Amino acid sequence: MLYRHRDAEPTIHPQAFVAPSAVVVGDVRIDAGARVLHGVVLTAEDGEVTIGQDAVVMEHALVRGRAGHPAHVGAAVMIGPGAHVNGSTVEQEAFLATNASVFPGSRIGAGAEVRINGVVQVNTVLPPGAVVPIGWVAVGDPAVILPPDRHDEIWAIQRELDFTGTVYGIAPGTPMRAIMRRQSAFYGAHADDTPLES
Repeated sequence: MLYRHRDAEPTIHPQAFVAPSAVVVGDVRIDAGARVLHGVVLTAEDGEVTIGQDAVVMEHALVRGRAGHPAHVGAAVMIGPGAHVNGSTVEQEAFLATNASVFPGSRIGAGAEVRINGVVQVNTVLPPGAVVPIGWVAVGDPAVILPPDRHDEIWAIQRELDFTGTVYGIAPGTPMRAIMRRQSAFYGAHADDTPLES
């Protein structure tokens, strides 16, 4: 299903394939040879989404573009089932496995791998060819790659990366009620989405 959002419409190359059960919203560009499978959501909230040539986005993945943090998926990238790409640049020939999560401001270098359940935190730069092992966390610029049981070390780096400012555009310590009031208003813009003929 294709939707106009914030006065922008998806652009899909005639040689791309988008499954009928995928949802493509707003300023999304899908290049030739790209494959967007069933249940995928590509949503350009207020920042663009691009899916490069011959990239494959597997079932139930989410790719979200944000203001200041568009989502750019390069050529020949594999995004696995259930993966979450939020405001990240994923360079060519990278591999994001099942349920990988990459956050706003992150950059995944060419040929890098984020394996099953791997995480790349906000504003983290994963160099070309790097590997985030199954369930591990990459954090920082340049990325430090740590197992999840080393939370204190992860947090020591992550707290300097401005998660709340990057993701929500707010100061640290803002109450959850205020964050969610802003988020509710922001996502309320979807009430005006217009379905397009596919």
